[in-house]
Amino acid sequence: MKFPAGILIVLLAFGYRADAADWVVYEGKEGPGQGKHIVFVTGDEEYRSEEGMPMLAKILAVRHGFKCTVLFAINPVDGTIDPDNQTNLVGLENLESADMMVLFTRFREPPDEQMKYIVDFVNSGKPILGLRTATHAFAFERDKHNRFARYDWRSQEWRGGFGQQILGETWVSHHGVHGKESTRGIVNDKLKHHSILKGVDDIWGPTDVYSIVHLPQDAKVLVQGQVLEGMKPTDKPVSGPKNNPMMPLIWIRNYTGETGKTTRVICSTIGAAADLESEGLRRLLVNACYWALGLEKRIPARSNVDTVGDYKPSFFGFGKFKKGIKPSDLELK
Repeated sequence: MKFPAGILIVLLAFGYRADAADWVVYEGKEGPGQGKHIVFVTGDEEYRSEEGMPMLAKILAVRHGFKCTVLFAINPVDGTIDPDNQTNLVGLENLESADMMVLFTRFREPPDEQMKYIVDFVNSGKPILGLRTATHAFAFERDKHNRFARYDWRSQEWRGGFGQQILGETWVSHHGVHGKESTRGIVNDKLKHHSILKGVDDIWGPTDVYSIVHLPQDAKVLVQGQVLEGMKPTDKPVSGPKNNPMMPLIWIRNYTGETGKTTRVICSTIGAAADLESEGLRRLLVNACYWALGLEKRIPARSNVDTVGDYKPSFFGFGKFKKGIKPSDLELK
């Protein structure tokens, strides 16, 4: 259910109190990540970030020692995870103690009191990893006077909003045919020795390549997106101009915020829950967290990215999220 901003504020003020039951924490075990806290902010209607990010967080906690907190879009009526609720990202105050933010949201519209935590983090100089629809993470439809409305992906005041200004790109279009042409990640040969790519030898996902047209000059493209003819990893690349040149798929850059502090940024337009069945993609994202936090010298030769427990992600699509799930249902048993 979607709530207008005014109704949400009433619910938050009188009927719903956020607490630790509204998010899930995976305490770090042994590993180089001990003492580092990564906060995952999820909330998209299509690509099942609410499934993929807890899985990635568990790997980082159990296999590598990072403390990981995963936040969700929450239905304020019953406390269930509701990716269709665009106006309630619960637990963003956890960003105050975070060393890194992983953002996977789509067209979110948090009220001022929630959005402030994201803005403060952006200006903190701490690293950010944006996945898939994070290029169009925010869209202020209901409250156009929100004081953080410049983060809107269509912003003219701050062209392209959060996506273009911080990650390096906003939403443009599908480059591959959505649902028909999958993606092969091709490592940039010039950067193949970058620490984020250590041990990464194969990347494939069923989501399509996004069009990238605004990428700033300081961005370093680690992986390019090759459009395949079909939805299997064995399908051939599409012939013709679509792959000549290929679009950037994963890149890194620096962002200097309002406080003058410089942030390490990684953006990957591949990363849906179904994409994360790719061991190579999981390894790249785990390595990216090490690099972002200044731990690149501690990246293993081949990072352990085995899933913690079974991982059977839902395929992407609207209206397909698993209803009735609460964050507590995702705790490690």
